Amino acid sequence: MTATYTFDVFSSLDGFGSYNGEGDWGGYWGKQGPELLDRRLSLYGEEQRMVFGAHTYRAFVRLLAPATQESGVGDAWVTRMRSLPATVVSTTLEDPLDWPDATVAHGDAVDVVARLKEASDVPLRSHGSLSMNRALMAAGLVDRVQVTVFPVITGRTGTEPVLRGAADFDLELIESRTLDGRTQELTYRPTPH
Repeated sequence: MTATYTFDVFSSLDGFGSYNGEGDWGGYWGKQGPELLDRRLSLYGEEQRMVFGAHTYRAFVRLLAPATQESGVGDAWVTRMRSLPATVVSTTLEDPLDWPDATVAHGDAVDVVARLKEASDVPLRSHGSLSMNRALMAAGLVDRVQVTVFPVITGRTGTEPVLRGAADFDLELIESRTLDGRTQELTYRPTPH
């Protein structure tokens, strides 16, 4: 039995994972509410191992260093995410990392995550790490794609298209919920098309 791997990602309605300096959206595109924050904390309250690519790890370290409530990065679920054991897939980073209970796994993400899935006795979750997770999906290693869609269109300011360049997949919806009356959390089981 292998561990379940969830690719967890935030997105605008038009499929962008973030926005550029011209966007004045704020964290969560300014659409967070108590239900979203409670849901995120419950998701991250479960025992699991985080998996990050090097680029996302560096961005999180940079963003989380100046954490404040106003920035959204000081939220309880983010603090919990930082406390979970983590594997950072990288060919350039070296231990020790500036992250509690994180280690570097050198090599190709597909090989590293395949080994983690076989060895882990807890589920695996990755928040962000777009290019790494697209490669893992193509290799059949992603069991769930959990997309939190915020009610914004970032056509002018959006950056980092979440699924640009991904392989083709059929998606089976296995869970959905509306948070704070406006944000959609959709969880799918991907199958290569």
